[in-house]
Amino acid sequence: MEELEKKPKHRDKIEALDSLSVGISMVAAIVIGVLVGLGLKSLTGYTWTLWIGIFWGIAAAIVNVYRAYKRAQKVYDGMENDPRYAHRAKYGDKSIDDDDDK
Repeated sequence: MEELEKKPKHRDKIEALDSLSVGISMVAAIVIGVLVGLGLKSLTGYTWTLWIGIFWGIAAAIVNVYRAYKRAQKVYDGMENDPRYAHRAKYGDKSIDDDDDK
């Protein structure tokens, strides 16, 4: 008898929380960047150093989104060989019963 792959009981919930954490990390990265910029501004007295912190936070948020995208892409690439999705991967969303000859 073929052994079935066992999934953790709460795997779907963990994946949903991982997606939620992307949004939280974006906000946190921008807030930290603003705080660093404010700190630099208070240390140096130059307003443009505030913008350095803001841009640094935005860049960190973009990197977080990119990393999450790459993680999700690895998960979805594995679905291509799954028999449940093989027809859709090969032929797209076109139904099996659709005939173009009509």
